[in-house]
Amino acid sequence: MSDLILRYLHALGIADPLGGGWLTVVVTFLVAALMTWRSVPALVRFARRVGWADEPNERRLNTEPLPNVGGLAVFGGVVLALTIALLLRPTVLDDVLLKIAIILLGGSLLVIVGFIDDQYGLSAGFRLLTQLAAALLLYAGGVRISATFGSPVDPAISLGLTVLWVVGVTNAINLIDGVDGLAGGVALITAVFLLAASAQFETRAAATLLLAALAGAVLGFLRHNLHPSQIILGDAGAYFIGYLLAATAILGNLKISTVWALVPTALFLAIPILDTTQVVFRRLALRKNPLSNPGKDHLHHWLLSRGLDQQRVAAILWGLTLLSGTIAMRAQGMNWTVTLTSAFGAALLLAFATWRRNRASGREK
Repeated sequence: MSDLILRYLHALGIADPLGGGWLTVVVTFLVAALMTWRSVPALVRFARRVGWADEPNERRLNTEPLPNVGGLAVFGGVVLALTIALLLRPTVLDDVLLKIAIILLGGSLLVIVGFIDDQYGLSAGFRLLTQLAAALLLYAGGVRISATFGSPVDPAISLGLTVLWVVGVTNAINLIDGVDGLAGGVALITAVFLLAASAQFETRAAATLLLAALAGAVLGFLRHNLHPSQIILGDAGAYFIGYLLAATAILGNLKISTVWALVPTALFLAIPILDTTQVVFRRLALRKNPLSNPGKDHLHHWLLSRGLDQQRVAAILWGLTLLSGTIAMRAQGMNWTVTLTSAFGAALLLAFATWRRNRASGREK
């Protein structure tokens, strides 16, 4: 490996480019991507046969039944990739294993509940209770936002902020999933940025492995989810992705002494958070339950109403996510080499998935 490449990799924070840790992250990403990429077609065929699909209605954009089990493929890709990663690195610390296990346990709970909701329907209250339980599991396992205001109520503030963050981000990814490839693209960009940030710290090994697996799985899924979509995430997939992003964003022992200290982390997910915030306030102003009264009041609906097609809507919101992620990286103190490499890498992965989807669509016509 040339000195120039080595210097570049060192500038990215990779202390040992030929070491087992770095290679494990790469293998984790590739295994997750390949697993999800290859498993989706069989899953689509099975879902169509048994009727696991979203039917067209006045709120959805699909004109025919669309399999809604993409989350199962993403979940399977993440779990398989992490299993292989841990087999490759049997010396991984117990604390890393514990954090990964806790996050996957909570994610598994949301996948199950989301899948049941996708196929049979569950009340908004029950879904919210499940999300609260998953957030409390993270807090109990030490994956939390630590309040350091120096007051007696710091533990209560920490608990409240952690639950609000996890439940909010989980629902934000679900609510933005209204256009082919939009939620997946936003999740891929965010996962790449968070991966680059967490990789700078040895203490965030659990987050790095989880994000590598998530980024790979979402990339493999996007090959089939970009317009015209063959499959969608469903609540199961959106909940799982949102939960993993929320958990890994605070897994690096996030401590805050002012509320503003949350802003740099929130910038990674600025678009879903802003979209969800305006929807919640809009619906509350109309005296509607934000969780049980879906409507066409999201950012992507506004862009569609301006005459843009699904591809352009997704591309615009991807671009804004790239911008907010770039700002977040700088706010987190990342250098320009890491920041721009992350942005370029995420854009390149999206371009690759789009090229593959367009190529496949051409063959299908």
